[in-house]
Amino acid sequence: MTLSPGSKLGPYEILSSIGSGGMGEVWKARDSRLGRIVAIKKVKEQHSERFKQEARSIAALNHPNICQIFDIGDDYLVLEYVEGKPLSSPLPEQEAVKLAIQIATALEAAHKKGIIHRDLKPGNIMVSDEGTVKLLDFGLAKLYEQDQSTSNLPTESVPATQAGAVLGTVAYMSPEQAQGKPVDVRSDIFSFGLVLYEMLSGQRAFLGDSAPETMAALLRDEPPPLQTSPALEKIVKRCLEKKPSDRFQSMSEVKAALEKVIKPKVAVSSEERPPSIAVLPFVNMSGDKEQEYFSDGLAEEIINALTKIPGLMVIARTSAFAFKGKQEDIRKIAEMLDVDNILEGSVRKSGSRIRVTAQLIEASKGSHLWSERYDRELTNVFEIQDEICQAIVDKLRVHLSEDRPLVKRYTEKIEAYNLYLRARYHLFKFTMESLPKSKGYLEQAIAMDPNYPRAWHGLALYYWWLGYLGFMAPKETNVQCNQAITKALKLDEMMAEAHSLMAILHTSEFSWKEAESEFRRALELDPKSADVWANYSQFYLAPMRRLDEAVAASQKALELDPLSPHLQFHLGQRYWIMRQYDRAIEQFRNALDLDAQWYWAHALLGLTNMQKGKFDEGIQAVETAEKLVGQNPLILGMVGWAYALAGQIDEAQRLLDKLQEFAKQTYVSSVAFMWIHSGLGEIDRALYWAKKAVDERDSMMHMASVAPMPDQMRSHPHFQDLLRKMNLEP
Repeated sequence: MTLSPGSKLGPYEILSSIGSGGMGEVWKARDSRLGRIVAIKKVKEQHSERFKQEARSIAALNHPNICQIFDIGDDYLVLEYVEGKPLSSPLPEQEAVKLAIQIATALEAAHKKGIIHRDLKPGNIMVSDEGTVKLLDFGLAKLYEQDQSTSNLPTESVPATQAGAVLGTVAYMSPEQAQGKPVDVRSDIFSFGLVLYEMLSGQRAFLGDSAPETMAALLRDEPPPLQTSPALEKIVKRCLEKKPSDRFQSMSEVKAALEKVIKPKVAVSSEERPPSIAVLPFVNMSGDKEQEYFSDGLAEEIINALTKIPGLMVIARTSAFAFKGKQEDIRKIAEMLDVDNILEGSVRKSGSRIRVTAQLIEASKGSHLWSERYDRELTNVFEIQDEICQAIVDKLRVHLSEDRPLVKRYTEKIEAYNLYLRARYHLFKFTMESLPKSKGYLEQAIAMDPNYPRAWHGLALYYWWLGYLGFMAPKETNVQCNQAITKALKLDEMMAEAHSLMAILHTSEFSWKEAESEFRRALELDPKSADVWANYSQFYLAPMRRLDEAVAASQKALELDPLSPHLQFHLGQRYWIMRQYDRAIEQFRNALDLDAQWYWAHALLGLTNMQKGKFDEGIQAVETAEKLVGQNPLILGMVGWAYALAGQIDEAQRLLDKLQEFAKQTYVSSVAFMWIHSGLGEIDRALYWAKKAVDERDSMMHMASVAPMPDQMRSHPHFQDLLRKMNLEP
């Protein structure tokens, strides 16, 4: 039957045409029984199977953001009529996010019913006059075996009839959909990202003069950068990852991320909000890359000094240094770090002379509050740091309770200070090549000034990391660490970072009360230290099973250092031990967004996916960690555990044999052996290595006491005995 205005289709009076396409026609009509306006989709006979599928799909859904079905005939659907317009673009950011949340909510509801849309595009999204989103056209929804007719579809829309064919609208397809591969909810997430990109930019993410060119761009290219807030750009970028495993894993995650973006900030007046600042790494103007340690160190010393000032919010080093070598707009940096002021500068060092320039910028206006140039002898470096800090205090009108230098001078020997800066530069690379270099510089600094507390603290850190990262037996390195940190505290009892490290040493000896006392002292001395909060969370609160407090402490560390991949990872680790796997995965991905080479984040992402039963994704992630770090025994232990859990017993045994060969030549952490044996179900052997790790004072066992990985042996009486030996509750 051919429809036209005035004709009847059962009880429905046709009013006007809404549109037509490859599958049929859509008409505006009136239901003569109820007097309401409806939309009628009349489909062509060759699409009857797809039409029936759409009816079944929509009927299974009842959601305010999904167009409702009222009735069904032999070749037509009667649908809710939506007063409004198709989704338009570009839109202001806040409006785009509000609409995107509604779209995400609709898809979330469909996915929970097992329905994948597979043709999400602006033309299938109506926005009512009141601003309500209505998701249309589930004709391609995945739950069906569909017909093989393709001849009447437009060039851009290609249906699938079997594996290897494609389905949907090319410009809004996911890569797997475009290649005819199996799809799941993550395909809709990619299409959602394309729609959101267009809402924000007014342009399609992938363009081509033909469908094949568009498809090639979609599979090969990255979309042009968005001119939007960093947080929203990050969401879109993650939705548009080529690999499904790299995207958000559910629409619930997408919606939660969008809600964070739109969440209104509490209005704080300029009088109520404390002044805030980020100190960017000073640019090395010396023409010698080897001098970079000095320019980095100068900025870091200013950060340390400013952190001690009450009433001033200072972004920690890792986040501020995330912009090193990048030409980012000052206002964008300030927005990402949530600060009002930025200090930037440069250093030129030549022989015994240095030239330091510094400028304090009010980020919202992009205007200079203060700038200065210093041409001095290297011996005056402490005075330069102090003068810069004093200028910041004056310009930001921060009240000081004491009239004293802001920069504390820990040594009078400028060369000892220079060596200490070199040592820190290498220490925090955490590699087998960098650690010995750091030790050499620290020992030279101490030889030059035996009363230099920061050099002793640096040496203590060197020994601690050597043991914790599995390069030497912790029981040996802890003795040397203890000697060095005790010396540092005798020289300066006010060093918060030294008390924090002493607390960690107490946890290694299972002296939990002493550890808590030292952590509290560290926080009393420096409540704005992200490192102290992170250590308190990991080494004390987590083993004590005070997990909510552990999360809060990790979140506090992140507030102080928001762009630190290490702290993003540590918060994920807290969620991991709480078995909140989806939240843990989100944090590990946040860490990798900041540093794709951070192998620990890859490793824990893999373990978490294994525990969710996603073995392929889990093994891929732990193998990535292994490739990044090489033959690290702890990482090999995790990979072996993953292989064992996935049933790849030969591969797990191969890594176990490799660790045993390593152990003939060098120290190998017993925890690595414990992980593989536990994965293989060899509980007695796993318990043997767990006991050995406790005897070796391996701090990895603190996490093992609460982490999911040794769950296979957690209920064993001998494991309970080990917990008691560590003075932890079974």
